[in-house]
Amino acid sequence: MTIGQIGLGLDFSLGMSFEDQQTLAREAAELGYESLWTPEGAGLDSFHLCALRNQASRLATGIGVCPVAYRSPVAFAMSAGTVSAMSGGKFSLGIGSGGIYRADARRQLGLPRRSTLGVMREYTAAVKGLLAGESVSIQGESVQYDGVQLGFRPPPTPVLVGALGPQMIQLGAEAGDGAVLNWCDPERVSWSRDRLNEGAARAGKRPEDVQLVEYIRICVDDDIETARMSYAKSMLGYALGQEVPSERLRKFAYRAHFERMGFTEELASLDDMRRSGASADEVAATASEELLTRVGYYGNASGAKAAFEALADGLDTAIVRVVAAKPGLDSVRAVMRACAPNG
Repeated sequence: MTIGQIGLGLDFSLGMSFEDQQTLAREAAELGYESLWTPEGAGLDSFHLCALRNQASRLATGIGVCPVAYRSPVAFAMSAGTVSAMSGGKFSLGIGSGGIYRADARRQLGLPRRSTLGVMREYTAAVKGLLAGESVSIQGESVQYDGVQLGFRPPPTPVLVGALGPQMIQLGAEAGDGAVLNWCDPERVSWSRDRLNEGAARAGKRPEDVQLVEYIRICVDDDIETARMSYAKSMLGYALGQEVPSERLRKFAYRAHFERMGFTEELASLDDMRRSGASADEVAATASEELLTRVGYYGNASGAKAAFEALADGLDTAIVRVVAAKPGLDSVRAVMRACAPNG
């Protein structure tokens, strides 16, 4: 078994105050975690949170990932470069496509229809070039720059691409410094490594020049059913989405990802429940153990670390993504301690 660095993922669902962010960052350092990660939505600015966590703990920090629709490449580079400089080069930026493959998401943000892969290729190349101190000129569909350059030179700052499918994973190696995965079983991690290496070879890079990073969800509680329900709702929010997808949308993002892992029939059955008016709790209660435990862990704290390590095999950075069984920091700390590198 090969496991790289162990990070900790703390997100907005945990209800942390700014003081909580600092306290948990310090506790994570004491427990042996090597980095702190957060996703980004349309809420608190994750660059500020990464700087706050780094200042409290001196740990490396990262965003995995921020949707590209929220910022221009220059804005990404300015913010990422600033946090990288403040932390002494201990910051990694992950960017992802978010919902731009969906017409409703594009309408909400006022975006034209574009190739999702093309948008990500242009953004990744532009952000990486700017962070490297280059004068960037790109005449693409989504990015049109003519000699744009940052007014300072940040420390080396990895740019990672949020990816699930083969082309996006390859793009992470070709245009960026690697890929950020999500909800993967061991076979999918191995498959993703192969795709990443293919992308690296196309770009003339060595396999060790690119990183494979993943969030691995962990939820622990002595009340197994409570842990199961919290974890299942978290996972099904990705696997099923917020509404039953059309045939077209099933071919994209997380739905396609879970179907590639063999869950087409089960997800279709859960969709039928939703069409019939079943509640989120009823759908979560019906999800199979195979679906739930293939890509993460819920249960007693005693089994969490072994399950995490099995799922982390082959990753350069494996991130313990906390799913709280109950509101409050006690559930967060329970996961942190159960998977602690120093434990």
